[in-house]
Amino acid sequence: MKPMSVGSRPLVPSRFAPSGLGHASRRSPKTIVGGYVALTKPRIIELLLITTVPTMVMAERGWPPTTLVLITLLGGTLAAGGANAINMYVDRDIDKLMVRTQGRPLATGLIEPRNALIFAICLQIAAFAVLWSGANFLSACLALSAALFYVFVYTLWLKRTSRQNIVIGGAAGAVPVLVGWSAVQNNVAWAPVVLFVVMFLWTPPHFWALAIRHIDDYRAADVPMLPVVAPLPEVLKQMLIYTVLMVIGTLVLAPVGHLGLIYVIGAVVLGGLFIGGTWALSRDPNPQKAMRLFGYSISYVTLLFGVLTLDVLVRNGF
Repeated sequence: MKPMSVGSRPLVPSRFAPSGLGHASRRSPKTIVGGYVALTKPRIIELLLITTVPTMVMAERGWPPTTLVLITLLGGTLAAGGANAINMYVDRDIDKLMVRTQGRPLATGLIEPRNALIFAICLQIAAFAVLWSGANFLSACLALSAALFYVFVYTLWLKRTSRQNIVIGGAAGAVPVLVGWSAVQNNVAWAPVVLFVVMFLWTPPHFWALAIRHIDDYRAADVPMLPVVAPLPEVLKQMLIYTVLMVIGTLVLAPVGHLGLIYVIGAVVLGGLFIGGTWALSRDPNPQKAMRLFGYSISYVTLLFGVLTLDVLVRNGF
């Protein structure tokens, strides 16, 4: 497949073409159990859970009942795992075309598609039951809505048809903060809504950094991620805009969420580093820097929600 272009100009610089850097193939699961675990995309679930517990702490203004935390984490894990498994079921054809995903259990044939779909639906049913019985009906509905949005809006509709796929579809990954808050308060307030917006704005620069590094994979699978279908300067400009808006959102959270100096200092420092990293990538775009920014984006979320938790606990005497 030829690179997409405007006139005779490639949309992506040639330095992003295959080179000695290559795309390292992920290790394939060797056992059936390992295959089912891989279907849930555990590393993605970890990131979602990192945002859930701190939001529960903010909702409680202290540490929530540990049983409720564990139930919410279990329900969130099952819901996200089920959605991810359905995503793999739908994408099993293009996963075979992308080096980054060729080791997935449906792409290798380790697990039958029908069994994977049944497994995914069972996880969703279990997630709803766990959250409804152990937390409340609202949190169960929010978790289910995120899964349905991820499957039907992102995976089945936008991913293969729109350059805004990850922008709109990323809303599903922002819902865990609403689930965490509602599990404690049984409502949705402005503080978790601001956090939702922060995570929504975080997703494009996070994912586009990865897409820049693996642009040949998405091109081979004909997936219109922005780095594939737009000039690189435009992609980097969009990444910078989303990053700046995200950092502004984290600062808005301080008064809305009644957070103090620990959080504000952390948000400013971490946000400044994120903006600086995005700016540096725009000045000197290359795959290595893109992956460093991708890695930092994960650390950013972990540390930001960590200082949020610390701020709440310190301010409330825990």
